[in-house]
Amino acid sequence: MVKALSAQQRALRITPEGHAELPDPIAALQKAVQLTPEGHVDLPGRHKHLGDLLKTRFVSGGNRKDLDECISHCKSAATNPYGPGLTTLGAAREWVKLLDQYDPQSPYMIDAFGSIVHALVLFTGLEITVQGRYTLLQKNQLLVPTAVSFAFERDRPADKALEWLEQGRCRVWSQLNNLRTPLDDLRIHDPELAQRIADISSRLESAGSPREPAQIPMSEWEEDSAARAPLPHNFLKPAPCSTILQHLPDLGPVIIINIHDVRYDALALLAGLDEPLHIPLPNFSLKKAKRYRRQLNSQLRAHVPRARGEEANTASDGNFSARGAGPIVKGGTADVLRRLGSEVVKPILDMLAISRIDPSSGKAPPRIWWCPIGELSFLPLHAAGLYGESESDSVMDYVVSSYTPTVTALTDRVKNNLPIDETVSGLFLTSQPNAPPIPGTTDEVKSIHAMAKADGVRVLMHEGGDLPVDDCVTHMKDFSSVHLACHASQKADDPLQSRFFLHNGSLDLATVLQWHLKNADLAFLSACETSTGEEKLPDEAVHLAAGMLAAGYRRVVGTMWSIGDRVAQEVANNFYEYLWRHKGDGSDGRFDGSLSAYALHHAIQQLRLRQDSADKSEQSLLTWILAALQAAPVPDSSLLYSRSVKAGN
Repeated sequence: MVKALSAQQRALRITPEGHAELPDPIAALQKAVQLTPEGHVDLPGRHKHLGDLLKTRFVSGGNRKDLDECISHCKSAATNPYGPGLTTLGAAREWVKLLDQYDPQSPYMIDAFGSIVHALVLFTGLEITVQGRYTLLQKNQLLVPTAVSFAFERDRPADKALEWLEQGRCRVWSQLNNLRTPLDDLRIHDPELAQRIADISSRLESAGSPREPAQIPMSEWEEDSAARAPLPHNFLKPAPCSTILQHLPDLGPVIIINIHDVRYDALALLAGLDEPLHIPLPNFSLKKAKRYRRQLNSQLRAHVPRARGEEANTASDGNFSARGAGPIVKGGTADVLRRLGSEVVKPILDMLAISRIDPSSGKAPPRIWWCPIGELSFLPLHAAGLYGESESDSVMDYVVSSYTPTVTALTDRVKNNLPIDETVSGLFLTSQPNAPPIPGTTDEVKSIHAMAKADGVRVLMHEGGDLPVDDCVTHMKDFSSVHLACHASQKADDPLQSRFFLHNGSLDLATVLQWHLKNADLAFLSACETSTGEEKLPDEAVHLAAGMLAAGYRRVVGTMWSIGDRVAQEVANNFYEYLWRHKGDGSDGRFDGSLSAYALHHAIQQLRLRQDSADKSEQSLLTWILAALQAAPVPDSSLLYSRSVKAGN
């Protein structure tokens, strides 16, 4: 049958125009579609091609029947699970375009947008994993926010907006998680298929760098997609809203913010609620987000060293260079933070009835996990608020902020929050003070090491170039927590090659992702730009901090921008002092990072008080905001509240 179709297509190609026996191409293709069996890999492409021909005839002739048939064939191509990803995605986009142009109130618009998200997920997943390229993600990064915006318009925030946001974002990490999906249920249904998937997943995951893409013969994919025993109903399928809302942390909400050129919305996910809380943001816009980012970047260029330790850009006290000093300026950092506070954060806090905490009350602030989308990923929501000579009203006065790349990244850790093996509980510290010099890293790790020893914590410290990278990796596996005080680099054109510069070599993100650290607890990345993200892939969180989360660490502290050498030391020391001052009784020298979010909040507040007492310049404001290292910690239990309250925080 396939040979007959190929012969027919060849005959069509070689028959000259105007020949008496030249058949109607639409009729011929309709016959070809009828003869192509379900499940054939070429069927979606033939549906798409036939739809294109019918659209052309409709445009020239105006026959509504041609349009209806065209839409039907685009739908068939978009929803067929067996076609090539690019064909499926193209058909899905055409389906949406046709409905939007000719039938915008169609009840199938939601299905059409859903097919776009589904096709994008499937195709980009294969592109990332097998080909190691990111071009399709870059070209189609606005598709998911557009679909989500439409879901909000149709009042579908739970079953569509939330589900599409989780499916369509952070594909790098989602693909990695899919490769690591437990196969126990599948083995019950089909042991041979489960083993083949495990083998291929291992080969894909070990492919590592985009320069060395996985060489998986297409025959293996085709063989495994053939008809076999029925699979578990939820195997590798996108999680529904009900599943996403399971295992949320009980200490505070998770906030997802979607921005699009049409509308701007937040979703608040709270433990115990069956549906997300929809919070419209009518005073915000994509245009504003881009403008605020430009304003902030302008201030960063004027005030901040490009990398930790560049002495030419730091003052003698280790803070940022005085070349950007001066009063808070109109249109500067304070203006961005004020507008972010009033247009984005304050409406969310008001809707959640979260009030300002009196520092003298002894109450612990509630937690909040930010999950921003697109341009918002590059703006400091954790520091939004009003800063002035006479008054201040910051997010930090209301909540303890953390960030998470996806909701699933957080709920998976809450769900699988197993105790750390006591044999590996401890802290490994290492510094790299050279090339170019960052001498403060040596003092930083020495100080933390001395505190740990005095507190009876199992700790190991290595300075400078006294051990190779491979030994560093070994120690990171032997200790539940790690503190890396060094240089780091984010590689924009090859994100998985972003790296830490250590000792006698470098440690790249592709290598980190191959680890399976079952007892990893806290990673403190005392280096510049470890959670900056890639401008061309704003929704992918392709940075070192997210990579450490993907590698297994339960909580990660990283930097969005460059920080001063002295400031980094101050924050790190106050951070660990808090952890050890508030550790529970009976810890027996074990290192516990479960209070890391509170420790970070405390450390930044201390720095903020010191900076504000010195002066209220633009430089001073930037100093503590940039040092507000982002954390993605996961609570071990609800005891976090009682322990913090008891300690007077």
